[in-house]
Amino acid sequence: MDDTAPPPLSLWLRELPYTVPILLSPLRAARRVAGAHGGAGQPVLVFPGILSSDKATALLRGTLARTGYHPYPSELGFVTGITRETMARALDRLAAVAGAEGRKVALLGWSLGGLYARVLAQRHPELVELVMTLGTPFSGDRHANNAWRIYEALNDHRVDDPPLPDDPAVKPPVPTIALWSRQDGIVAPDSARGRPEERDAEVEVPFHHFALATTRPAVARVVTELGRALAG
Repeated sequence: MDDTAPPPLSLWLRELPYTVPILLSPLRAARRVAGAHGGAGQPVLVFPGILSSDKATALLRGTLARTGYHPYPSELGFVTGITRETMARALDRLAAVAGAEGRKVALLGWSLGGLYARVLAQRHPELVELVMTLGTPFSGDRHANNAWRIYEALNDHRVDDPPLPDDPAVKPPVPTIALWSRQDGIVAPDSARGRPEERDAEVEVPFHHFALATTRPAVARVVTELGRALAG
């Protein structure tokens, strides 16, 4: 498989069964991740991906809470893309969480949500502890994924010409960790992994794109990697 090109149709089709755990995420009971580094009350602001909302990250946020973190939903509503208005709302949300907690916030972004996280950290590193992205297409060709046509159908701009001056490939001046997978049927591995100068660390995980924040093994791995990054 070409790591710089959109994943093949065979991988995309394997993503479809994982739409079920996305839909059921708000109904599933969260559990503490055994052996994971305790969150010690670290606030974590979680951003969902395209065509989803905070409901999709409910299991992930519940698991973070059970493991000692203070997770927060993005409150962006149903996400269809990135606009000046939604980015402004995301900034307001980050400022509110940081103010309420009296400390820097870890940003966790799934897919498109990771672009919000990276840009927020670029603009306001004084509010951000670290950024972790899950299958986020922040690097290279913006067409190196199987969602760009949907993105352009839903928005009034091209996927490679957003109405913002920020370049999400630029590494924010905070610790930045990219989780990526060769099993990802949506985003090309190289796009989610990034180049060495674009992130501080990259971690390969064996999960499909839609599973990254909604299946128990994937959520446990995300929480474990977050703890390692914060402890590091």
